[in-house]
Amino acid sequence: MPAGTLYRGREGMWSWVAHRVTGVLIFFFLFVHVLDTALVRVSPEAYDTVVATYKTPIVALLEYGLVAAILFHALNGLRVIAVDFWLQGARYQKQMLWTVVAVWVVLMIGALYPVLGHAARELFGS
Repeated sequence: MPAGTLYRGREGMWSWVAHRVTGVLIFFFLFVHVLDTALVRVSPEAYDTVVATYKTPIVALLEYGLVAAILFHALNGLRVIAVDFWLQGARYQKQMLWTVVAVWVVLMIGALYPVLGHAARELFGS
């Protein structure tokens, strides 16, 4: 392969990758959620045991990750819709991506406080 012909990706490719990854993560969560909820019909005791394992600081951080994935997926999905259906969308796709990232970061920082509070309550009890 000649030097300089390898595509290294730009913002559009990385947003595409992030959109697909967050979509798979959300699907995995929904799949697990349906399975653990269905467990209540099989064995209520097993369901209670499984749900009890969710009340840990690690799961609280995973829930924060789930919120991050859903929020990015939703905001980037709106950007994809704008790129597809707005005549000027392709021209401004890079600016829209950085706007999505900025809004996502601000909202995730705001969501960090309740998650840390939940994790601290689980760790130290109160």
